[in-house]
Amino acid sequence: MNYFEEIKRVGKYARTGVLHTRAGDVYTPTFMPDGTRGAVKSLTPELVASTGVQVVLANTYHLHMAPGEGVIKSLGGIHEFGRWKGPILTDSGGFQVFSLKSLRKITEEGVEFKHPITGEIRMITPEKSMQIQLALGSDMLVAFDHLTGLNEKDRSVTKEAFDRTHRWLERCVIEFKKLTADMSDTERPLLFGVVQGGLDPDLRARSLEVVQNSAVDGTAIGGLSVGETRTEMHGVLDLLAPLYNTERPRFLLGVGDPNDVRKAVECGIDMMDCVMPTRNARHGLVWAGADERVHLTNAKYIDDPSVIDPDCDCYSCVNGFSKAFLRHQFKVGEPLAGTLASIHNLRHLVRICELLQTETNP
Repeated sequence: MNYFEEIKRVGKYARTGVLHTRAGDVYTPTFMPDGTRGAVKSLTPELVASTGVQVVLANTYHLHMAPGEGVIKSLGGIHEFGRWKGPILTDSGGFQVFSLKSLRKITEEGVEFKHPITGEIRMITPEKSMQIQLALGSDMLVAFDHLTGLNEKDRSVTKEAFDRTHRWLERCVIEFKKLTADMSDTERPLLFGVVQGGLDPDLRARSLEVVQNSAVDGTAIGGLSVGETRTEMHGVLDLLAPLYNTERPRFLLGVGDPNDVRKAVECGIDMMDCVMPTRNARHGLVWAGADERVHLTNAKYIDDPSVIDPDCDCYSCVNGFSKAFLRHQFKVGEPLAGTLASIHNLRHLVRICELLQTETNP
């Protein structure tokens, strides 16, 4: 079954499309906020949906650590647990291989993680990652991968992670097929393989070829937005743009700055996720207009009656919450400020994606 339909090509590589999941259709390009522990921070599912968000991403590692996939499954799965009705994508836990260096040990079998609170050792293997994500009830799964930092000067380190990622992908595919053998095409979740290779053009192209020749439903671009310059990130996106299979969705992991979202879409990316819009919002940083960065805690907004962006149709702007009000709430530590700013930032990114759909599908 073909789960993705390309609707229209825009320019050289950008495109609109529709991704069919068991939890509903997703129109692309689309931005997905991170509900790391089962919820998008400070937002109810209704508020998230009000921004136009179609898919929420949840974190496999964190939900495995607490409360555990067994608990979530017993409560009806991640949709029932978090009260989100739309599609849910779970990452693999591979990012934590990079971000939790002090708490993990990598072997060919998998990765041993030390629980940050209890000190208990947990092993996540490619097979275990598939088991966790399926137990959570995710609609889109990501294969377990080995992510290294992009500042690795020794190419052999990047090559080792590149090779291991592909060996782990094969194991993920086998386990995924085993666990979904009794599901029909419309019942089973989708599996994304991850492209790695650091900033090495040859490794990146070869990794994409491996993933696209694998029995996966989508292609995920990993290993970016982890310390490289914007020029370096965009260089990788430019490199891969002409090499994609048109019949599969393309997911860029961990990218959420408007500039990078626009570039990703131009390079044929269909889906993106990041904590940036909500994390920035909780610290008073929002985007307005043509991606202008607005620091709401700035003293110049103390008596500013204007909303963040008069052209924005988000809940916060339409209902007239002024910069003066938001600045005051941030200054006194009122969580509502972060909620209202998060709503706006998510809507800003979703509008970037919607604009392409509107322009190309009159």
